[in-house]
Amino acid sequence: MVAEKSTGSGQRITATITDLTANPAPLGLMGFGMTTVLLNIHNAGFFPLNAMILGMGIFYGGIAQIIAGILESKKNNTFGTTAFASYGLFWLSLVAIWVIPSFGWTATASSGAMATYLFMWGLFTLLMFIGTLKLNRALQVVFGSLAILFFLLSLGNATGIETLTRIAGYEGIFCGLSAIYTAIAQVLNEVYGKVIWPIGPIK
Repeated sequence: MVAEKSTGSGQRITATITDLTANPAPLGLMGFGMTTVLLNIHNAGFFPLNAMILGMGIFYGGIAQIIAGILESKKNNTFGTTAFASYGLFWLSLVAIWVIPSFGWTATASSGAMATYLFMWGLFTLLMFIGTLKLNRALQVVFGSLAILFFLLSLGNATGIETLTRIAGYEGIFCGLSAIYTAIAQVLNEVYGKVIWPIGPIK
């Protein structure tokens, strides 16, 4: 980045500022990917909802992604800021939806309410997917599969068809693994200074 400053004598001083901060995207993608895999192993029917998923949802899926979003804002990355902060808050809101009724503050969310909640997140993700068309193939896979996941989960809640939730679970495992791949690809490519794991062309 080039910065200019005028002196009192009318002279202009030009300085080049180099961004030496780390890339926060792998942190956000790993927080999203690992938590998504674990939740969807539950959705696929392998184990019940438990404290492990809640803990991951609060700290790695939630707080870590919010931190990544804040750091992306320092890099003037509107897409990264919006994505990571939003999905971090998605995880915190999802845990709140599960936990708040146990405190007696409000009733448990109905299937219809959850279907609407998941549909809105699917719509948001679909719109964000449009942005990935100017980024790279790996992110297109992550956001495309995530939009499908939200819509499948929404439909499963709306219809009460358990098979749809099971299918969503397997699709969600794929989505989470694709995010993990994208995160590690960025880390390895940076460490080795060359493409170790490809993520596709950047427009």
